Amino acid sequence: MSLMQFCDGEIAEAEAFSVPLTSHALHYGTGVFEGIRSYATDDGGAAVFRLREHLERMRKGAEALGMKFDVAQATEAVLATLRANGHRDAYIRPLLWFNAGGLGLDVDKLSERLMVATLPWTSHLGTHRVRLTVSSFRRNPAKALPPLKLCGNYVNSILAKREATQRGFGEALFVDDGGFVVECTGENVFMVKDGKVTAVEHGDALPGITRDTVIQLTGAESRPVRIEELKAADEVFLTGTSAEIARVEAIDECVFHASPFGDALTARYADVVRGRKEAHRGWLTRV
Repeated sequence: MSLMQFCDGEIAEAEAFSVPLTSHALHYGTGVFEGIRSYATDDGGAAVFRLREHLERMRKGAEALGMKFDVAQATEAVLATLRANGHRDAYIRPLLWFNAGGLGLDVDKLSERLMVATLPWTSHLGTHRVRLTVSSFRRNPAKALPPLKLCGNYVNSILAKREATQRGFGEALFVDDGGFVVECTGENVFMVKDGKVTAVEHGDALPGITRDTVIQLTGAESRPVRIEELKAADEVFLTGTSAEIARVEAIDECVFHASPFGDALTARYADVVRGRKEAHRGWLTRV
């Protein structure tokens, strides 16, 4: 059975929609997207985690490209698509992009299109601990490309991810020319040392919503971290909407051991996103 999708105000089977081959976004990456999660709740329903924050970040990306983006409309589109597919545990992908109308670099007169797709969820890093390698690529500098979920930004991540895979690793770690850790291709970085949790902070990194969640749950300090300090940590883990809490097994030759802290944090995060913690139910939007 084909999945249902939302596009331009209509919900239909995915095959019902088409995109012109001269769509500006197809040629130049001129679009903005989000990765969002919904979770099955214990009462048989479902809820979207931190939907408002995700769509507000998407609005900022749209604003950077000069696009119009209605957060309320996108909210309804997300919920309607989840209902149409009957999804509970799902990955949600809204995308706003520039349509056909010219292949020049002036986008002011181009029309825009909005779609939402929902898919049954599996973590893109899996449930095992992940092995990282320091990438030979550098992260897009924020002074050149703002750290938002603009479609074209992610070519940088794809190049680094391909290199990591070819080296036999599960994920790539960006480090800047000064030796400071930035982020991975789609996840923020945390470390634990002597029981203290630190969120890696860098101006070129995406301000992750899962990162913010974990900072609030753990009281982590946010500050710059050099690669040598990261490798000397007791434990390293990654955060992201799809990855959730991904624990790191190694960074190149440096191996980390699993700890009770990682187990406890993973369990706590699962309780929060599934609505089992009263204090954080305000982060959930019921489907």
